[in-house]
Amino acid sequence: MPEELAQKPRLIVIAGPTASGKTGLAIELAHRLGAEIVSADSQQCYRGLDAGTAKPTAEEQAKARHHLLDVADPEEQLDAAQFVQLEGIKRYSDACKESKNCVIVQGTAPVLVGR
Repeated sequence: MPEELAQKPRLIVIAGPTASGKTGLAIELAHRLGAEIVSADSQQCYRGLDAGTAKPTAEEQAKARHHLLDVADPEEQLDAAQFVQLEGIKRYSDACKESKNCVIVQGTAPVLVGR
């Protein structure tokens, strides 16, 4: 691989159904690449909705920095426009500008993560 490509930040998107192994793969990639993980899951952003969403456990979250988990109350019902205004999206953007690697993990209910 040419050196200039090796120096560029990587953006990896992992998508798939709930409980298909996305979290484990994301953590492994984050560990290998020194990346941060941004959740683009439309349900994991809500506090208290752990059952049925396969939200990363506290132990899994300790293995790699995660963003956009538990950032809203279920009553708020974020839409895609509100979601892209959240701090985790800014962090993802900043990390890429700082030449860091990012892993975006998205479940089956799609959420817009950029414009």
